[in-house]
Amino acid sequence: MASRNVGRRRAASRGNRFRKLDIPSGHGHGHGHGDHVVDTSVVDSDAVVARRVRIVVAAVLIPLLTAAVVMMIVMWPGSGVKVSSYQTETARGEVTALKACADAKDQCDEATVKLTSGPDQGKTAPIQVPKAGQSPIPVKVGQTLMLGVQSDARTIADRYQYVDHDRSKPLLILAAIFAVAVVALSRWRGFAALIALAVTAVMLTQFILPAILKGSNPLVVAVVGGSVIMAIALFLTHGINAESSIALSGTIAALGLTVLLGWFFTKFCQLSGLASEGASAAKQFAPHIDLTGLLVAGMVIGALGVLDDVTVTQAAAVWELSAANPAAKRRELLGAGLRIGRTHVASVVNTLVLAYAGASLPILLVFAIQDLPAQTVLSTELVAVEVVRGLVGSLGIIAAVPLTTALAAMAVADRSRNLVAAVE
Repeated sequence: MASRNVGRRRAASRGNRFRKLDIPSGHGHGHGHGDHVVDTSVVDSDAVVARRVRIVVAAVLIPLLTAAVVMMIVMWPGSGVKVSSYQTETARGEVTALKACADAKDQCDEATVKLTSGPDQGKTAPIQVPKAGQSPIPVKVGQTLMLGVQSDARTIADRYQYVDHDRSKPLLILAAIFAVAVVALSRWRGFAALIALAVTAVMLTQFILPAILKGSNPLVVAVVGGSVIMAIALFLTHGINAESSIALSGTIAALGLTVLLGWFFTKFCQLSGLASEGASAAKQFAPHIDLTGLLVAGMVIGALGVLDDVTVTQAAAVWELSAANPAAKRRELLGAGLRIGRTHVASVVNTLVLAYAGASLPILLVFAIQDLPAQTVLSTELVAVEVVRGLVGSLGIIAAVPLTTALAAMAVADRSRNLVAAVE
């Protein structure tokens, strides 16, 4: 039979490597009808996974996930997290006409807006908007605007104020293109991934954010919510099987390390969390919020998506290597998987750091204009937060690779005999 190299060339010298298995028909004694060739790449049954590894993974995952679900139920915020004094009524309307304000001192334009929502839907209202040239995105006829509503105003002219452009339609179009692209490429698995994405959005808006506002510890909420999100996303997208369970185990282990490192270096670097965007406003609305815990919680949630990517890829890589060579030993699978992981980590870590740097680009430009020394810039909390966030997340990713690869290698190493038993 033909063979193909996987990993280093010297590994190809072993005669039984990277081949399909010849499995006798019937009960394995080769009687009667000759031999059948089984393509191991299509055998993905848990029956070929080491039983002891399945037991260990189940013994760890089931209690952890059970505890996470119980804690989520206990901390579930319910209703009443909104602050009534900060609630504002909103409306939308389409600009049908635009002219300069009657008083030139106002330096504005007056837009005639046909209201498409709100208490006066269908009516028109005069709205003062920023004058062309005084706004980054000028208001034009035909555009849809978001409006604030003063419910106690006596006249319709005083009831509505310009807030911003309404970007709902282009965002929905972009989301539809994204969904179609995902489903077109990944078929049913892509559809499952979109459902998992919706579950993530629900968890963030209905549990994580309200629970923090209710006064629960932000770090605990992030860990509990993140664990549940990852379990749902992985099992929904990849199925409930040994491969996805091992990927989830690696994700949770790396997540735990990320939590510990994030908490330690946030304290060690004396980060208050006040420098983060929106932190002051959040503290004003909810004075009881622990901003330091919120900062670490943000690190945890930010690293979740990349950890998911790394652990799933590593588990899948080891599975494919084992399918190509069912007789591969644990050390061989581990070495080949780590070689794949090193390449993956090198690109993902750079991506993560660049993503955080991109989010801080405006403030970095300000520091560049001021020509401050690099040490001064790095010590500023605005920058230090992003440095800690990027490096802690990267350390979690680095830890996820050997953890997941080792678990996967132990699960499928030398599975040829198990495969024969499973097929028989």
